[in-house]
Amino acid sequence: MAFNFSTYLKFHLLYHRQSYRIICCKSPSCIGGDFLYKNPFAHSGVAAFYSSESPIADLHLNPDRIYRKHLKRVDFGGTENGYCRTKQRGLKEGCSLSNSSFNIEENRERFCEFDDCDIEDSDEDAESDVSNNGDGDEGDDIRILDSYNGDQNQNEEVSMRVIDDVEEELRHPLVKEVCRLIDRRSEWSPRLEGQLRTLLRSLNPLQVCAVLKSQPDERAALQFFYWADRQWRYRHHPIVYYGMLEVLSKTKLCQGAKRVLKLMKRRKIERQPEAFGYVMVSFSRAGHLRKAMQILNLMQKAGVNPDLSICNTAIYVLVKGKKMEKAMIFLKRMQVVGITPNVVTYNCLIKGYCDMHQLDEALQLIAEMPSRGCSPDKVSYYTVMAFLCEEKRIGEVKDLMEKMWKNSNLVPDQVTYRSLIHMLSKHRQADEALKFLREAEENGFHIDKVGYSALINSFSQQGRMDKAKELLNEMFEKRCNPDVVTYTAVVNGFCQLGEIDQAKKLLQQMHRHGFKPNTVSYTALLHGLCKNGKSSEAKEMMNMSEEDCWTPNSVTYGVLMHGFRREGKLLEACDVVREMIGKGFLPSPVEINLLIQSLCQAGKTDKAKKFMEDCLHKGCAVNVVNFTTVIHGLCQKDNLDAALSVLDDMYLINKHPDAITYTTVIDALGRNGRIDEAIELAKKMLHRGLLPTPVTYRAIIHRFCHQGRVDELLKLLEKMLQRQECRTVYNQVIEKLCSFGNLDQAYKVLGNILRTASKIDARTCNILLESYLKKGDPLSSYKVACRMFKRNLIPDLKLCEKVGKKLLLEKKADEADKLMLQFVERGSISPFCQ
Repeated sequence: MAFNFSTYLKFHLLYHRQSYRIICCKSPSCIGGDFLYKNPFAHSGVAAFYSSESPIADLHLNPDRIYRKHLKRVDFGGTENGYCRTKQRGLKEGCSLSNSSFNIEENRERFCEFDDCDIEDSDEDAESDVSNNGDGDEGDDIRILDSYNGDQNQNEEVSMRVIDDVEEELRHPLVKEVCRLIDRRSEWSPRLEGQLRTLLRSLNPLQVCAVLKSQPDERAALQFFYWADRQWRYRHHPIVYYGMLEVLSKTKLCQGAKRVLKLMKRRKIERQPEAFGYVMVSFSRAGHLRKAMQILNLMQKAGVNPDLSICNTAIYVLVKGKKMEKAMIFLKRMQVVGITPNVVTYNCLIKGYCDMHQLDEALQLIAEMPSRGCSPDKVSYYTVMAFLCEEKRIGEVKDLMEKMWKNSNLVPDQVTYRSLIHMLSKHRQADEALKFLREAEENGFHIDKVGYSALINSFSQQGRMDKAKELLNEMFEKRCNPDVVTYTAVVNGFCQLGEIDQAKKLLQQMHRHGFKPNTVSYTALLHGLCKNGKSSEAKEMMNMSEEDCWTPNSVTYGVLMHGFRREGKLLEACDVVREMIGKGFLPSPVEINLLIQSLCQAGKTDKAKKFMEDCLHKGCAVNVVNFTTVIHGLCQKDNLDAALSVLDDMYLINKHPDAITYTTVIDALGRNGRIDEAIELAKKMLHRGLLPTPVTYRAIIHRFCHQGRVDELLKLLEKMLQRQECRTVYNQVIEKLCSFGNLDQAYKVLGNILRTASKIDARTCNILLESYLKKGDPLSSYKVACRMFKRNLIPDLKLCEKVGKKLLLEKKADEADKLMLQFVERGSISPFCQ
């Protein structure tokens, strides 16, 4: 995957916008749609995410830091991880450690058992309430609302608490040390595991949540959660369960989330609707819409009444699954049973309509909201405006602004103009964004440097540097001084056009105006140099980074590595990667693979193999694709013994080869005439449970037919077809044999395809018929045609005309007459019969 500096710069711009605490740090679609749309657990207590009634700063609340009423901030001091206080907080007494079913013998884990924790549910642990059937109609699953008691109070304000301590605990030394030990789990010893067990008992619940949230791999977080749950003299605090579910709700590990939910039931932890909501979202992310909705039935059987939170989650799941009709039905049932939807509910539906390009329905819903007792807010309109900006329908944006003021009494303000400028700039509508900027200034609104930076970046990405520089100078005139982000956008624009000298002058101008170029600024310049074939100059500039007071990061090294690779300086590229690893930045498997592939294409397979091994030993994430690339390079040079050795090494380091890896080696063995070894390797692949791909079939058929080993081929194909059906495999065999001129063997295989007698089989028979005809054997062609007629397949008329003429020339009139009669009986007359 080639380096994309525009994406990197966009995230850099976003980071700085957030530092200004500006509501429009992203496009308003993110404010009103994408950001909360991906975090749908919102009551009126956090309506700030989907409502413009709260202060701007509230829109930057992190939903990861939101907890429910039974998880209020408490004093977690004392013994047993603060769990002794759970009784005072209204939890069931069965949760206490004194009543724990754990004992010493049950919790003596064997060494390194942390990595053996199952992430997926076993069959016996699976909830019978969640069907394993495929996705289907969710009508039965939303009837849970029919049993809801409408008289129940919806006290939303007390249902949530924002706990800042979780964010603060991320920097705690204990949390950092635990995370360090988890990262070293592949090399655990009894001493390291003992250290982690000791640290675990010293953590308070919020710190455990911080450990879970700080894991870059959610699977590692889930493994740590299970491992900790089995430790003696330790029991997870209820807040940890909710923290774990929250982490899993952002992944596709739906079975793990369901297992945590069931574990809460075993531990007699009170399960609020939010817990079920987290599991629903995880199933939704995994693409299991029906199973996500069936969690509602699971919640009903658990005796938990639905509230606005779980209803908003259900609507979110339906909207994400593009089931807008179901979502609207669910909305109506909410209202029937007395659960009043709020602006968050409607904004989610509006976002769903926009995602499905149903603008009229979204506008109609906005118009109906006042009559339903919920007035639309600015976010409702911003969501539609974002869609219109993406579709470049600027005139309708202005009409919607007027409707927002006339119909909802929402006056377009500075936030509105900022949002539009950002949305249009994001979708490369710089000219229209500039018009709104002028209009905002005419109405007395001030657009700050963040808005200008977005606009300048948009012009720069389009290569319109004159306009970008004009706006840059305008900022100075209006005393809206640009910052490093603004300058970096212009530098990147010049670099994209190859005007490196202009980019360098701009960096000097930054120094004159008192701005210090940062890592992103220099990375943009290095990217421009590498893009224009000046990677060596870029390397010299990076070597002087300490003198210029900036520090290269992983992106900087990646830019330089790709530059050397594109110029064919592969050894220099490898040196950059080694220096990168030495600085603590690990290249991704994609970057490693690109360099390995370039080395193999240059014929340096030995260096490619050594480079991959070095990356593996230094802790890089080397995957199966990297090994397959090396094996393919070795096979291309016919170094099959080395390729087989690498294949064996994969199993030794627990990197299991896939079907593509085996196909690569099997094809190379067949190309070199080592058919017996290819057969054994194919059998080994089947024994490993790997299913052959269409490429596998084509490779095997080509190599075996070329060597004339048809009998061995048919036996091997029979074993392969037992594992996986391939309808056209024998068609491929016949066609390949015909291409190699082995027509007698092809005729023997003909019976295998005439069992089904489809149009594909007719095409293959015609190929064999034509091959016999070209060989000068019309009688065999006649036999093929007769076999086709017996299976109700009609041969090609033009081919049969040629066969008939050949038969007549060879004085075989009887066969020609029989061929004619076959066509007559089926209502067709061949031209040669005339």
